[in-house]
Amino acid sequence: MNNQLKKKPDLEFWKLWNLSFGFFGVQIAYALQSANISRIFATLGADPHNLSYFWILPPLMGILVQPIVGTLSDKTWTRFGRRIPYLFVGATIAVLVMCLLPNAGSFGMTASMAMIFGLVALMFLDTSINMAMQPFKMLVGDMVNEKQKALAYSIQSFLCNAGSVVGFIFPFFFTFIGLSNIAPEGVVPDSVIWSFYVGAAILILCVIYTTLKVKEWNPKEYAEYNQLEEPLNEGKTNFLTLLRNAPKTFWTVGLVQFFCWGAFMNMWTYTPGSIADTVWGVDMQSHLATSTPQYQEAGNWVGILFAVQAIGSVLWAVMLPNIRNRKTAYALSLVLGAIGFMMVPYVTDKYLMFVPFVLIGCAWAATLAMPFTFVTNALEGKGHMGAYLGLFNGTICVPQIIAAALGGTVLHLLGSVQSNMILAAGVMLFVGTLCVWFIKDKEQ
Repeated sequence: MNNQLKKKPDLEFWKLWNLSFGFFGVQIAYALQSANISRIFATLGADPHNLSYFWILPPLMGILVQPIVGTLSDKTWTRFGRRIPYLFVGATIAVLVMCLLPNAGSFGMTASMAMIFGLVALMFLDTSINMAMQPFKMLVGDMVNEKQKALAYSIQSFLCNAGSVVGFIFPFFFTFIGLSNIAPEGVVPDSVIWSFYVGAAILILCVIYTTLKVKEWNPKEYAEYNQLEEPLNEGKTNFLTLLRNAPKTFWTVGLVQFFCWGAFMNMWTYTPGSIADTVWGVDMQSHLATSTPQYQEAGNWVGILFAVQAIGSVLWAVMLPNIRNRKTAYALSLVLGAIGFMMVPYVTDKYLMFVPFVLIGCAWAATLAMPFTFVTNALEGKGHMGAYLGLFNGTICVPQIIAAALGGTVLHLLGSVQSNMILAAGVMLFVGTLCVWFIKDKEQ
C-alpha cells in the first residue's frame, strides 16, 4: 500500500521550534496560575486547610476538556489546520479570564462572593489553558517521527520552562519597579494583577506566531504518514474502546504520573505557606497571616523559587536527550526531585532555598518530556493520537484531583504544618521512581 511506504520526514530544528513556540506563552499563563492561586485565595480569606480544594477545579476541567479537544481535533480540518483552531480559541478565552481573575477582591463584593467569583474565573481559566495546551502535544505526535520526538519534546520542555520563568518572576519584577505589593485586606496586590495583564498579552502574541508559522497536514496526509487504513475524519471514536486497546506503556507511564503530579500539586498548594513559615517566620496559624507584608513578600519569593525550578528544568531538559537509556534518565530525574522536596522544610535561608528547587526542576523537566516520548512512540500506527493524548491527560488530572481533595485531611494529620506536605511530595516522587522501571520502552 502506498500509505505504508510514506514515512514522516526529518524536520529541521526551527520547524520543531515553531511547532512548540506558542507553548511559551501558554506556560506563562499556567505559571501565573500555579504560583499565585493559593496566594490569591488566601488573600481573599480562604482557610489554609481549605486551600487544596480550590485546586480541584483546574485538573477537573482538564480531565473533561482534554479528551474532547483531542477527539474533535482528530476529526477537524479547516484552512487553519486541525489542532491550531482549538489552540487559538483556548488562548483567546484565557486572555479574557486572566484580566478578571486577579481582580476578584477589587469589585466590592463580600469575601465569600469574591471567592465564588474567583472560583468561576479559575474554572474558565484552566479550561481555556487546557484547550490551548493540548494541541502542542498533539502537533508533535502528529508531525514528528520517532527519531526526533525526544528532541521535539525537549524543545517543548525548554520553551515551557522558559515561559514558567517569566511568569513566576513577574510579581517580583513588578514590585521591584514600583508597583504595590501590599493591598487592603481581601484585595490582591497590583504587582500580581499586572502580572496577569502582561502575561495575557504575551500569550496571545505567541499563539499568533504559531498560527502563522505552522502548516498542519490534512487528515488524508496524516493517514498516509501514520500508516492508517482510513483518514481519521472517517472513523468513529469510542473512549472505552480506545482505553481497552491502549498499549501497556500507556498505563505504566500513567502509574508514574500518578505519583509525580500528586507531588507537584502539593508543591503548588503549600509552598507559599511553607516558605512564609520556615523562611519569614510568619505564624500561619493566625487568621491575619496572609494580610502581613511578610506573607506577601514570601509570596513574591515563591515566584522566584518556582523560576529557579524552571531554570533548573531548562538546563536539565538539555541534558536529558544525551542520556542514552530513557528509563534511567527518567528515574534519575525523579530521585533528584524527591531529594529537593525533602530538603525544603529544613532550609531557612531564602537564597539557600535555590538548591532544593533546582533539584525539583530536574524532576519537572522529566515529567514534562519523558511521558509523552514513551506514550506517543507506543501509539505510532494506532491512529486517534489526539484522543489518546486527551485520555492520557487523565493521568495528569486524576492524581491532582485526589491530592487536592485529600489535602486538607492530610494536612490535619500532619499537624497542620504546611512544610510537612512538601515532605510528603518527596515521598511520592520516590515511589514514582520505583514505578519507572515497569515501563516498556519501544526503542530500548
